[in-house]
Amino acid sequence: MPLFHSFADFMNTHVVRSLLLLFMSFGLFAQNKPGSDLSITKAKGVIKVDGILEEEDWKAAVAATNFFLNYPVDSLPPSFQTEARLTFDDDFFYVSFVCYDDSKPSVVQSLRRDIQWELNDNVGMYLDPFNDFTNGFYFTITPYGVQSEGSMAYGGSDPEQSYNNNWDNKWYSAVTRHADHWVAEIAIPFKSFRYNQSQPTWNVTFVRQDLKRNEVSSWIATPIQFIPASFAYSGKLQWLSPAPHAGTNISLIPYGVTSLSKDNEKGTSENLITAGFDAKVAITPSLNLDLTVNPDFSTVEVDRQVINLTRFEFQFPERRQFFLENSDLFSAPGFTSITQPFFSRRIGLANDTSDNLVRVPILYGARVSGKLGSKWRVGLMNLQTKETKSLGLPAQNYTVAVLQKQILERSNFDVFLVNKESLGAGEYDPTKFYHESLVKDVWNGSDTVPKLNVYNRVIGTDFNLITANNKWAGKAYYHYSFDNFSEKDRYSFGGFASYNTRKVSLMSGFIGLGKNYNAEAGFVPNLAVYPGTLGGIMMADYKIYPKSGPLVLMMPGVMFDTNYIPDGTMTDRTMALRYSMNFRSTAALTASARNIFQKLPADFDVLDPEGESILLKGEEYQWNEVEIRYTSDTRKLFTYVITLSGGEFYNGTRTNVGGTVSYRIQPYGSISLTGDYNDINLPPAYGSAKFLLLSPRVDFTLTDKLFLTTFVQYNDRYDNVNLNARFQWRYKPASDFFIVYTENYLPQQLTSKNRALVIKFTYWLNI
Repeated sequence: MPLFHSFADFMNTHVVRSLLLLFMSFGLFAQNKPGSDLSITKAKGVIKVDGILEEEDWKAAVAATNFFLNYPVDSLPPSFQTEARLTFDDDFFYVSFVCYDDSKPSVVQSLRRDIQWELNDNVGMYLDPFNDFTNGFYFTITPYGVQSEGSMAYGGSDPEQSYNNNWDNKWYSAVTRHADHWVAEIAIPFKSFRYNQSQPTWNVTFVRQDLKRNEVSSWIATPIQFIPASFAYSGKLQWLSPAPHAGTNISLIPYGVTSLSKDNEKGTSENLITAGFDAKVAITPSLNLDLTVNPDFSTVEVDRQVINLTRFEFQFPERRQFFLENSDLFSAPGFTSITQPFFSRRIGLANDTSDNLVRVPILYGARVSGKLGSKWRVGLMNLQTKETKSLGLPAQNYTVAVLQKQILERSNFDVFLVNKESLGAGEYDPTKFYHESLVKDVWNGSDTVPKLNVYNRVIGTDFNLITANNKWAGKAYYHYSFDNFSEKDRYSFGGFASYNTRKVSLMSGFIGLGKNYNAEAGFVPNLAVYPGTLGGIMMADYKIYPKSGPLVLMMPGVMFDTNYIPDGTMTDRTMALRYSMNFRSTAALTASARNIFQKLPADFDVLDPEGESILLKGEEYQWNEVEIRYTSDTRKLFTYVITLSGGEFYNGTRTNVGGTVSYRIQPYGSISLTGDYNDINLPPAYGSAKFLLLSPRVDFTLTDKLFLTTFVQYNDRYDNVNLNARFQWRYKPASDFFIVYTENYLPQQLTSKNRALVIKFTYWLNI
């Protein structure tokens, strides 16, 4: 019997590991550098996806080895090594991993698809099949075989915007677990992702999260300040045989829905049977056509409620599948959550007269997106909504067009158009079309009268900078809007620059908005507060890496943010100091102190958004507040996140306690409770209030195909209790059966306001 089963087994012995560290200190051990080659050859035999790598093609495949740590240090190999191999045939792109380990149980949250990467042991491939260092896909898997896939943008360099795990597609996998390693075998249909068949070189890397040791390692050695999945730190996948031509590539995804609903407040009920479909058609291997007819989003997970004490609208994420592929192309213009000219949640959702978010039926949608050659990307989208009399909305058509050109090594330049048309609206009629998004009071020369805005358009251009080594990033843009309300001050501009090294992170940015800039299909919350604005922000962080002890990283930082309105008045200024600490145990602690100044440009009621304003236009307030946030060891079965904040608040005080406690029943799911409590005390003439949000959640995965989630949200600020229970059976890859029950109650006696039961199936058919 051999003493060591593999090279990685040998490398993981303590003696060799110590010698390896010694060799590294003398430069005798070569890390895998960006651009390292990994060849892929076509399989000669049949690959059976069973988690047993006994095929000759796996034995002949070149292994990606010598993984290196990115976290908690970037100067050592990991405690246990990983091997990755690739091969392919006419239909599938195959990936295998051998993850060496000990006998301690792996850390997994549940068997549900699309895991939170940072909370689970997992290994994955990050693939740029266009060789442009910008866009791509990732496929990850846990030791329990839980799949997660997503799309990548911005070269994978931005932890907030680069990774979209809502993108869903069909692929196959199997995992086997052994005493000293676990094996994952993956088969991804070439029809499941877009690629350039004629491109002989792709960018690829492999990343392993060994959470129980709090280690992140990657095939390409990556400095600790950068994300190891970033394409700036990827290798070169060399196709010794060309990738197969995709051929006919059409996916048809029909659905059927039966729904029963009852509105006890209105005394109405409704029983519906509806059907529709989505389709994906590959125009070329890298350009896709998405179609949807009568789409239904009833099974999309309900938004998590928040207690919003600011003057600005809160932005909820997009989870609807139709909008997700190449979503970065459509959302790239402007600044996310600040000055976006297009935000897909504006389509098919609208507020009613009680300010509740309700669905507006979408009749159809079509979208072309992807690559045109090696340097160009295009996005074209058109959707039509149905006239909704109960909301005072006419039928509306939305068109978005984006053309993007890659320049320099990883930067790009784009031009875009967003167009919204209200069809058949005509003149203002308060009994027919009256929704707040349509109507604006205008001066007709002698009086202020309501007028309908029947169209809204935004055009613009953006330049996005990312350097080859991820150190520098930046953006500059200029946008302009058109409508039938105004003729000037319709601009939006902005920019930022950031610099990131091992020790220092710096960022500075600015925005400008004309008072009449209007992006009805976008997200520009500032214009609901200011009559135009000019603002700037600066941030700086210094990073300290202790060589020993319980801490991995200490990071003091400062932030300065200011805002002016067009007459030169400063309306907002925030100065903040913060100090964060990451522990080797995966725990984290952040403390911050802020000094805030506001001169209100409009009346504001912080206690009741629907009440009479108690803080008046022109009044000035300045206050200090502190906050402490602690995240416990995420590897434990019992975990918690707690935030404590308080201090002055406008002309009074505020105390806030929030967080989440969770108990994991590994690997079948978890029970958690999220809460947010605010105690606001203003002077007697202004009033006081206590707000409580409680959200218990039960999330069980009976198998890796059966999921049950029950989610309750009690929000006394909005006098509502919401129950959402969802059962999902993934009976085939990317094909599902759902049962969803939703009910809203008055919290006092738990009197039902409305309820609905939805039964839905989807089927993914490749043609």
